[in-house]
Amino acid sequence: MITASLIFIVTLLFIIIQPKNIQIGTSAIIGATFALIFKVVSFDDVLEVINIVWDATFAFIGIIILSLVLDKIGFFEYMALRMAKFSRGNGHLMFVYSMLLGSFVSAFFANDGAALILTPIILAKMKILQLRVKTMVVFLLASGFISDSASLPFVFSNLTNIITANYFDITFMKYFFDMLVPFFVSITISTLVLWLYLRKDIPKEVDIKLLKEPKSAIKNQKLFYFSWIFLAFLLGTYFLSDIYKIPISFFALGGAIIFLLIASFLKEVNIKSIIKESPWQIVWFSIGLYIVVYGLKNVGLTDEVAIVLEYLVSKGDTLAVLGTGFIAAFLSAIMNNLPTVMIMDIALKDIGSSAMIYANIIGCNLGPKMTPFGSLATLLWLYVLNQKGVKISFWEYSKFGLVVTPLVLFVVLLSL
Repeated sequence: MITASLIFIVTLLFIIIQPKNIQIGTSAIIGATFALIFKVVSFDDVLEVINIVWDATFAFIGIIILSLVLDKIGFFEYMALRMAKFSRGNGHLMFVYSMLLGSFVSAFFANDGAALILTPIILAKMKILQLRVKTMVVFLLASGFISDSASLPFVFSNLTNIITANYFDITFMKYFFDMLVPFFVSITISTLVLWLYLRKDIPKEVDIKLLKEPKSAIKNQKLFYFSWIFLAFLLGTYFLSDIYKIPISFFALGGAIIFLLIASFLKEVNIKSIIKESPWQIVWFSIGLYIVVYGLKNVGLTDEVAIVLEYLVSKGDTLAVLGTGFIAAFLSAIMNNLPTVMIMDIALKDIGSSAMIYANIIGCNLGPKMTPFGSLATLLWLYVLNQKGVKISFWEYSKFGLVVTPLVLFVVLLSL
């Protein structure tokens, strides 16, 4: 137990701190290697882990590649500009519309895609609008929060969703219909709570004339219009994964490659550039970290968590759902949501409660917002901001996250 815990803690610290710019995937693989060397896990465990996470990982990579291609053709910039124009200069309406835009991008292009692509676009538009630094931070904090709180409706909206759906054999369609109400409740309560908390720093009026026309952001009009048809078709194909029992990564990564080839043929993107920009470290991160977490399972940690969850079941459905969600949330905030969802999934394996499985996903998607290192999306969001010269301190972020997150989480879990 001591060896497994030390390997996990050191690996997690390396992932969060990234000393000497060691990337997250590299740290995870090093941790997994030590777990093998010290016999915390076996080679058979490694094969089991790869079997669990390969579909989720490649589906996620596909969604990010698709997002990068769409970004290159001006898809997201167009939407951000259109959102700003719709507000007609009303700062509070612009805030609400930015939440809706963030929800759309997070739902359809994953929370990490929203953090990676939408954040620099929103920041650039805030600078053009000549908003105060405090106002910029307000919009950025809200967009960062919604990227995770809106990542509930589809299996592919969050890596935690894919891993859990695969682990419990939840079909794409069943997941969608079960999470539809919590999704709408989440974006509604998130927007309301964020507005109430941040409204004093939202300007009443914004000079939207400073922004260029949305159409000017589109690099290729025909490809732009085609992209909407392609996305609708791609979403439809995900439902085929249920009918024909085809892994979701086949559609996500396959669709991304097809769209990449089309955009390349039209000379709108460079394939080598897109492949280089894709977060391949996520592959090693998912496999490596899960191997390290599997070591904790082998020494009995998940059995201890299962005892707590079984106690909650005995106290009724409502307490079971709330308890599972908040346990997942606080563990995610402390040690990142990916290892948390893995530990909780294993602990829930024999309990057989669908509501608690979904509560775990909600807790792991929303809970990380309490700390800056709770989710990969937040780490990416902070990295992007830091690259753009915007620094948000640990305490500044945590003060915001600890106030907003528990209330939103409580309401969303009740809706489940």
